[in-house]
Amino acid sequence: MSLFEEGELDALRSEWIGRQFDEMEFEVSAAKAKLWAQACGESRAEFCDPEHEDFQVSPTFTSHFVGRKAFPKVVSALFRRGMPFDAGKLVESHGPVRPGEKLIGRSEIHDIYEKSGRSGSMLFIVHRMTFSSPQDEIKSIVDWRMVVREKPTQSKEA
Repeated sequence: MSLFEEGELDALRSEWIGRQFDEMEFEVSAAKAKLWAQACGESRAEFCDPEHEDFQVSPTFTSHFVGRKAFPKVVSALFRRGMPFDAGKLVESHGPVRPGEKLIGRSEIHDIYEKSGRSGSMLFIVHRMTFSSPQDEIKSIVDWRMVVREKPTQSKEA
């Protein structure tokens, strides 16, 4: 069983995959970088000690940034088709991010796909936020997966 009518998923993918829908500027703080490293159990001095000559944020730091919009309205509406849950983040580091830097985060839908499992149909929506310097040098890419699991059917014996 599918959460979509014939051709509906293809049309949605065609319209939204790769289309930027949000942009936001973030400033990297040394204090927050240090707190993040401590919370993650990081022990390397370049991530924990602001006095270290190579102090930088830990590679997963950019995963805590969020834009103004998590998803475009048409994509958010898909969450009503089932039971949504956060399926985690994947962080791809492209270079050091240092305190005091400004980052520009651009959000797009990277992928939308459906899979069937024992519990029914599941829709995967991958929100990608690419973090770049003001000079357009990519620093980090964070993929956030949301899953919408098909609502269980009501048993007639209940």
